[in-house]
Amino acid sequence: MTQLSRRTVLKGGTALTGGALLGGPFQGVAAAWAGADEQQPTRDVPCYGPLRGTPDKADGVGRLALPKDFKYRSFNPAGSLLSGGAVTPGRHDGMACFDGPRGDFILVRNHEINGPVKAMGNTDTAYDEMAGGGTVTLRVGPHGKVRRARISLNGTQNNCSGGPMPWGSWVTCEETVNGPDVGNDFTGQDNKLLRQKHGYIFEVPVGGRAERLPIRSAGRFAHEAAAYDPHTEAIYLTEDNFAFPSGFYRYLPPKDPRLVKSILDGGALQMLAVRNSADQDLSGHQAPRTTYDVAWVTIDDPDPDFAPGTTNDQAISAVGDQGRARGAARFSRLEGAVYDAGLIYFTSTQGGAQTDEPPAGFGKGRGQVWAYDPRAEQLHLIYESPSKQVLDLPDNITVSPSGALVLCEDGPEGNLVRGVTRKGNIFDFARNVIEGKEDEEFAGSTFSPDGKTLFVNIQSSQGLTFAIWGPWSRGPFG
Repeated sequence: MTQLSRRTVLKGGTALTGGALLGGPFQGVAAAWAGADEQQPTRDVPCYGPLRGTPDKADGVGRLALPKDFKYRSFNPAGSLLSGGAVTPGRHDGMACFDGPRGDFILVRNHEINGPVKAMGNTDTAYDEMAGGGTVTLRVGPHGKVRRARISLNGTQNNCSGGPMPWGSWVTCEETVNGPDVGNDFTGQDNKLLRQKHGYIFEVPVGGRAERLPIRSAGRFAHEAAAYDPHTEAIYLTEDNFAFPSGFYRYLPPKDPRLVKSILDGGALQMLAVRNSADQDLSGHQAPRTTYDVAWVTIDDPDPDFAPGTTNDQAISAVGDQGRARGAARFSRLEGAVYDAGLIYFTSTQGGAQTDEPPAGFGKGRGQVWAYDPRAEQLHLIYESPSKQVLDLPDNITVSPSGALVLCEDGPEGNLVRGVTRKGNIFDFARNVIEGKEDEEFAGSTFSPDGKTLFVNIQSSQGLTFAIWGPWSRGPFG
């Protein structure tokens, strides 16, 4: 394994606002932000052109507004039957797409269901029979025709996002620390009904069922997303701690997952810190082109048990507090993450300067996009929203075949799928126009391996999945 610093002592430089430019597919971003007035790019016009209401190929109902000549089909809504007679749960969330047989694709999709509630499907196969979240695996055609759909992991909780792994699996993340040893996080909920501790990541093989084994050394915290970097052989993890500071982590498995074709337990969990600036708060405004030299601090107890009477607020910050005691950086609500061309991109949903009425929770901005360079051990700001009209609370993130970023919004006043070009400009691609549900969030965006279909979810109690196709080469995603 490539060894990087595992020391808990911070040293080195400070934030760089005029230093080395970000390389790779987004090297144009730093150059575009080089103006003395620190104005960052806003929108590309026209990109794919204005959005217009478009009928769903499934039934003719208008659910999305898309650019001209793009088409879509919705499929596998909550309540539809799965193989074996189970019912598709709601709250469709993080998702990844893999090659399937005969030109089809395999989707592995999270369901962010809190509990305690009965596990979906067969409770005999559940990690926790009193937890209702998990994953569904679907075989679909390029335009969303479902061939087969089945439960691939059940008995987990609040499965939010995750990440595809290059050896053929999906890592699903529990955005919670609930368990019988933790106080309730919602009124009327009784965590003592749970049978297992939660707050872990699980691996789901594309071709089969998960073994229901939590990777405990990767931490017990409000996990959101996961991304693997072949250079460091690490799994990078985001944390969405709604009311408190969040951290950016990496898990160093005892063996390279590419060699053993899975993520082994028993490794080290570390948390990002800014060099020479202990306990740096990165949740607020960052100047364009900001770059930080970073180091990593080790978490001694990544899988804590909690004494009777421990509140949910105490438990959900227990792992992050260990890192912050050693100087780890503070972020606001880290959510989606994706690896591409040597960089880990991730979103800070409420990061940035307060520009209008602040959202509830930790962080008062409308969102940031960051990139971590594992080789240089540097953190770069890619984009900070100037207002909710431009970008409102980015959540899940993926990369298009061209290297442009795809952002799913989770705002309170209507939501879009937005793109970020390689020059750092924002553009609109899709709007939720489901009658009465326009404020439901987008989630789980993922391109098919051939780049011809964008799959994305609407997350709600009556969630559903879309396949979108059209003239990608006409704009930044192609």
